[in-house]
Amino acid sequence: MKIIRTDIVINADTSTVWNVLMDFEKHSNWNPFIKSISGEKKPGRQLTVSIKPPDGKVMTFKPKIITLEPNKEFRWKGKLGIKGIFDGEHYFILEPITKEQTKFTHGEKFSGLLVSLSGNMLEKTKVGFQLMNESIKKECEKK
Repeated sequence: MKIIRTDIVINADTSTVWNVLMDFEKHSNWNPFIKSISGEKKPGRQLTVSIKPPDGKVMTFKPKIITLEPNKEFRWKGKLGIKGIFDGEHYFILEPITKEQTKFTHGEKFSGLLVSLSGNMLEKTKVGFQLMNESIKKECEKK
């Protein structure tokens, strides 16, 4: 298993950060990593997510939402191809620091047979997470 975890402090309350994160239709306007996301926002439902790691190609996959706690946590689990080959549990956690500051944690737990062979791809993915974090910070702080 490999884990990527990134954090950023956003100068906005958790509900503002949550609303920007969950406004799937507008991700393409501000998000350099998640190019599109669509689907019903409900645990157990499938999403269609397209990501583009820096210097990488757009990849589309169909994960299922496993956690959706408003203003706290959004988590999905997906796979490339067959389950157990290359699986990922992607998560966003929002924690209030003050009434006007939120700690935004963005990460993924990777598991499966091919994870150990994916070194450079996971480094690019981490950079993509960091770029998204900076972009959601700017988007939220404009509000």
